[in-house]
Amino acid sequence: MLDKKSILNSDDLPKVEVQCELWGGSVWIRTMSGSERDDFEQSCVAKKGKEMNLKNIRARLCVLCICNQEGQRLFDARDIEALGKKSSKMLDLCFSKAQELNGLTESSVESAVGN
Repeated sequence: MLDKKSILNSDDLPKVEVQCELWGGSVWIRTMSGSERDDFEQSCVAKKGKEMNLKNIRARLCVLCICNQEGQRLFDARDIEALGKKSSKMLDLCFSKAQELNGLTESSVESAVGN
């Protein structure tokens, strides 16, 4: 049976390396923490609570998931606009891998909006 220490010390944020040819190399994409996922899902809800906020959605998720080999994020919220101006092909590649690693689908985001 797991105890508190075992759970809190577990390395449960797997990551994968993704080749980004237009950026001249590769990046690591990691799983978000629970708090990061909550923040991301909340950012997808417009102020009225029922509309989706899709502005820079790829960059917003990539900021949370692109990391170095040790799993430390490379970007923070201040980088969303700048990252959003990068290649849509590369952002979509990273976004898709982040969705896959984090179990994010259109239906899960829509469900969060409904809740």
